[in-house]
Amino acid sequence: MLKLKIGIIKEGKTPLDKRVPLTPKKCVELMAAFPGAQVVVQPSEKRCFSDAEYQELDIPLQQNLQDCDILMGVKEVPVEQLIPDKTYFFFSHTIKEQPQNAKLLRSILQKNITLIDYETLTNAHGQRLVAFGRYAGIVGAYNGIRTYGLKWKLFNLKPAYLCREMEDMQEEYFKVKLPPIKIAVTGGGRVAGGAMEVLDKMRIKKVSVFDYLYKQFREPVYAQLHSGDYNNRPDVEVWDSPDFYQHPQLYKSTFRKFTRVTDLLLACAYWDPRAPKLFTEQEIRAADFKINTIADITCDINGSILCTKRSATIDAPAYDYNPTTELLESAYSKETNITVMAVDNLPCELPRNASRDFSRQLLDRVFPHLFTGDKEGVLQRGTIATAGKLTERYLYMEDYVEQTST
Repeated sequence: MLKLKIGIIKEGKTPLDKRVPLTPKKCVELMAAFPGAQVVVQPSEKRCFSDAEYQELDIPLQQNLQDCDILMGVKEVPVEQLIPDKTYFFFSHTIKEQPQNAKLLRSILQKNITLIDYETLTNAHGQRLVAFGRYAGIVGAYNGIRTYGLKWKLFNLKPAYLCREMEDMQEEYFKVKLPPIKIAVTGGGRVAGGAMEVLDKMRIKKVSVFDYLYKQFREPVYAQLHSGDYNNRPDVEVWDSPDFYQHPQLYKSTFRKFTRVTDLLLACAYWDPRAPKLFTEQEIRAADFKINTIADITCDINGSILCTKRSATIDAPAYDYNPTTELLESAYSKETNITVMAVDNLPCELPRNASRDFSRQLLDRVFPHLFTGDKEGVLQRGTIATAGKLTERYLYMEDYVEQTST
C-alpha cells in the first residue's frame, strides 16, 4: 500500500475562508480506508473545525509541513506560503486565465510544485468529481429569499453566516411568508439542485415552465429553467444541447418572455462568456420587466446578469441596480430599483456543512485514485502543473503566464 503523509494547510487567503478539505471525522475515515495515509493539520484559530476537534480524534497538529507529501487546502495559497517541490490540492482559479492569479501560477512553476486543482478533477466523461456547488445553491437561494423579504419588508431572516449549522438556518424557513410571486431558477447542475432543495423545504410549489409562463397562482411558485427554455439558434428549429455548449455564440436569448412574469430570479446556470446575456439594458427598462430581485448565485461579474456589476460581501450581500441610470445604489434604496444579491463565496456561510459534504466527495471519488495508481487518469487530467511545467492539457495557459510576467 502506498504511504503518503497529507497535511491540511491553514487557509491564508484574504478574506479568510473557514472551510476545510477534510473534517476531523473524515480524516479518521481516510486513514482507516487507506492504511498508508497519515494526516496532520496545521493549526488555525479561524477554521470552522477547531484544532481541539482534530486533536480529540488523535489527528496531530503540526505547524511545519515540510515533511508532508501532499498539502491540501481550499482556496488559493498565498505565494509566500507555497513550499517548493510539493504536491498541492486546492482551488487555484487559474484555468479561465483569471488575471489576479497569474502570479500564483508562475510561482507554482518556479517552485517546481505539482498542482492538482479540485475544479479539474473529472471522470472520463468530463464531469466534475468534487465541488461546493450544492452549498452555493443552498445558501444562495436562502439569501435570495431573505433579500426579497427585506426589500418588501415581509420578514427578516437570520443571515446564514450567523447560523452554526444548516439545521439552524432551516429553522428560519418557518418565517417565510410570501405573496403569490413567481421565482425562476436557471440551471440544471449542483447549484440549481441546492437552490431547489431550499425552495422545496420552504414549501414553495414547483410548476412546469408552461404553467409558469401562462397560468396564475394563488401561492408562490417556482420553475426550473434549462438553457433550451431561454436560448435559441435562429437558423435551427430543434433545440440541440451539445450544439449550444459547443457554439453558444450562435444563439440568442429568449429570456424576455420570463422577465414579464418573474418576480425573483435565482441565477444558478453556468455561463459561457460567448453565450448571450439573459436580457439587455433596453429590456430591463421596459414597462413590463417584472423582475425586482435577483440572486446571482453564480456571481459572474458583467456576466449573464448585466446588473451584477460587482461582488458583494457576506455581511453586506446585496446592492441595488438603478435601471434608469445603470448605476449601483445602496440596497433597498428604491422599490423601482432591482435588488441584487451577489456573493462569490456563498458556501463559506455554512462552512461546517459544506466541508462535510466536500470531504465525503474527496473520500469517495478522489482518494481511491490517489492510493491505487490512478488507473482511470483522474489525477493526471486534474494536474495543471508538475516539474516546473504546465501539463499538456493546460499548455493553452502558456501565454497567460508569460504575458503577465512583467
